[in-house]
Amino acid sequence: MKFFIDTANLAQIKEAQALGVLDGVTTNPSLMAKEGITGKNNILKHYVDICNLVEGDVSAEVNALDYDGMIKEGEELADLHEQIVVKLPMTKEGVMAAKYFSDKGIKTNVTLVFSAGQALLAAKAGATYVSPFIGRLDDVSTDGLALIEEIRLIYDNYGYETQILAASVRHTMHIVNCAKLGADVMTGPLSAIYGLLKHPLTDIGLAQFVADFEKGNK
Repeated sequence: MKFFIDTANLAQIKEAQALGVLDGVTTNPSLMAKEGITGKNNILKHYVDICNLVEGDVSAEVNALDYDGMIKEGEELADLHEQIVVKLPMTKEGVMAAKYFSDKGIKTNVTLVFSAGQALLAAKAGATYVSPFIGRLDDVSTDGLALIEEIRLIYDNYGYETQILAASVRHTMHIVNCAKLGADVMTGPLSAIYGLLKHPLTDIGLAQFVADFEKGNK
């Protein structure tokens, strides 16, 4: 399972990279705005800065809603760096754009996916990644993990190579359960990744080892 971090914060990306388990980064216009990154040139530069910090894929989202606009923006993003993955919305135009980029060998991430049918369309169009938003489904009393399970079944049935990128991951158990269900990638906050480190028995055992060592080496 690949671990992506969902942020535009360079310090958090560096911290995740230092942990030694980071495989990539996902961003979106909201995350850019949160970091105060505004203006086209600044945003494009920030994408390059992120690429220079990590070795894996970096999803960069188009803002256009029309097909021609997506193609124009996507090609500009793809030209920034070889690690850039063009992030497209799950719309008719987004699916068409995914097919266009797939045919040109440009990686894509189809985002805002909330149903198995949408994920099927993305795979048919040749998307590199599909991003089901499990946390947002949970927010409206719908089982986000069940969607991961449905997509996994469909993709395995037909041998689709599109990778399931579990998005809107909110907490550590989201990561664990997505891994159980066979999600190829998860993207979430650094806090959720750090949560995987924690177990009270680890803390108790380590404290006991330290105490026993100190008693025997005074």
